[in-house]
Amino acid sequence: MKYIFIFILILTTMNALEPLTKKIEQLSEEEKRVILHKGTERPFVGKYTDEKSHGIYTCKLCEAPLFDSSAKFDSRSGWPSFDDEIKGAIKRVPDADGRRVEIVCANCGAHLGHVFESEGYTPKNTRHCVNSISLNLVKKPQIKDENLSYAYFAGGCFWGVEYYLQKLGGVKEVTSGFMGGFVKNPSYYEVVRSNTGHLEAVEVIYDENKISYEEIARTFFEIHDPTQANGQGPDIGEQYLSVVFVQNDKEREIIENLISKLESNGYKVTTKIMKKSDFYPADESHQNYYDKKGSKPYCHGYIKRF
Repeated sequence: MKYIFIFILILTTMNALEPLTKKIEQLSEEEKRVILHKGTERPFVGKYTDEKSHGIYTCKLCEAPLFDSSAKFDSRSGWPSFDDEIKGAIKRVPDADGRRVEIVCANCGAHLGHVFESEGYTPKNTRHCVNSISLNLVKKPQIKDENLSYAYFAGGCFWGVEYYLQKLGGVKEVTSGFMGGFVKNPSYYEVVRSNTGHLEAVEVIYDENKISYEEIARTFFEIHDPTQANGQGPDIGEQYLSVVFVQNDKEREIIENLISKLESNGYKVTTKIMKKSDFYPADESHQNYYDKKGSKPYCHGYIKRF
């Protein structure tokens, strides 16, 4: 589906190309400074710096597809960062001073930013540092499957919770993100350092015909320590607390019954039950972390408790 979406964008670009002179006339003075005269947008002011929507980033000038949102990650640099490009979309041009490598749109030559390598941010070891002002985002339509259900849990570092829950039969997808705070669309570093009130949480998408909410919840209580009050393992702090975010009375009743069973088994459970609020996915570099790394969680593991 991703490649069909990109192909449609390319066809649209080919059919809708206007003379660049007309498009240049439509640019603001700031857009001209960056896109035409190779300027740099100020850090942390661009509209796409913390953007997490799914879609394709296109060239502001000619609309050619440049980056898929799956390649976007949080580099803390103040500009949108991508560790990969759509094949053939980007042209590299060494700066005259030999210090950096400029990246431009291969279709029209519009200035995008610079590319850096060997920084270690992601396994691809590449960072396309791009000015928001050089881009447009064409969002992918989000189709919600009526046959699937959603559940939300927080139990320490979301990498470990995601790792175990996504291995359950009937679970279609687990996404790491944030829930429970008061800041919209927070970045990972805002949650960790700025006291946004969010917890590291996961969104579980599952098929009720194959696995029940109670089965997933039971597993949640057995892959983290529900008796630890200040975090999970060595990860200490409010963003690492144990919480189940419920969406209705049925879910609340299931969680309360599970906690009662645990307490009957001698566990002093500290897990809180909270009402579901807005869920904000973390950037791509935090998704499927342990599978990408090829290792297992350091602060989560399965212990039979029921």
